[in-house]
Amino acid sequence: MLWFGVYMVVLNWGEQKVDAGTASMVVNVGPMVIALLGGWLLKEGFPPLLLLGMGVSFVGAVVVGFSTSGEGSSSVLGVLLCLLAAVAYGGGVVSQKPALRHATAMQATTFGCLIGTVCCLPFSGQLVSQVSEAPLSATLNVVYLGLFPTALAFSTWAYALSRTTAGKMGATTYAVPAVVVLISWLALREVPGWVTLLGGVICLGGVAVSRRRGVRAPQEPPAAPGPEPAGSEAPATETTR
Repeated sequence: MLWFGVYMVVLNWGEQKVDAGTASMVVNVGPMVIALLGGWLLKEGFPPLLLLGMGVSFVGAVVVGFSTSGEGSSSVLGVLLCLLAAVAYGGGVVSQKPALRHATAMQATTFGCLIGTVCCLPFSGQLVSQVSEAPLSATLNVVYLGLFPTALAFSTWAYALSRTTAGKMGATTYAVPAVVVLISWLALREVPGWVTLLGGVICLGGVAVSRRRGVRAPQEPPAAPGPEPAGSEAPATETTR
């Protein structure tokens, strides 16, 4: 309900009231929420490199969001809705982690989509009225969003989440701004500016730091046994003649 219901609804609602850059910056609080809740509720701890990497990546996400925000307007309500989406996203991931101990990635994604569908039933009347008036391209875009960014992406996400900690998985999502810049460059011919490229590089650098393992202190070899003190030998047994 948190992820497929609350997150999806409030994120789309918030993006109608703020520009894309602002929405991206606010929603990127989500991985930090995951790390904090995962360290507290899932007992994953707070690895210094993970926190450092997430901080670096967040700076990169802010740089990318700032460089792409343009002159769009941002209302207080829109920012609060995006912040609520980030909290719901973080809570959804932390809730999904223990559920994957009892279900496969496909099962968790399927039930999540079903619950999200039930949560969105109040909007079904609006859906019916707008589908008949929407152009075919818009309908196909919605179908694409349901098949690939939802069904495929969430299934692979659940598979990966079941094999690592929630904090590290959340930190990996900071690579998304860099990937978006690259795809926009290749597919849409939107040449990014130097500031945007710099933000993408910072995001990837932070992800690399967060995925590193801490250096373990070298273990000292066990001390060799010292010489036995004089007179400690066991007395020789006398042989009987």
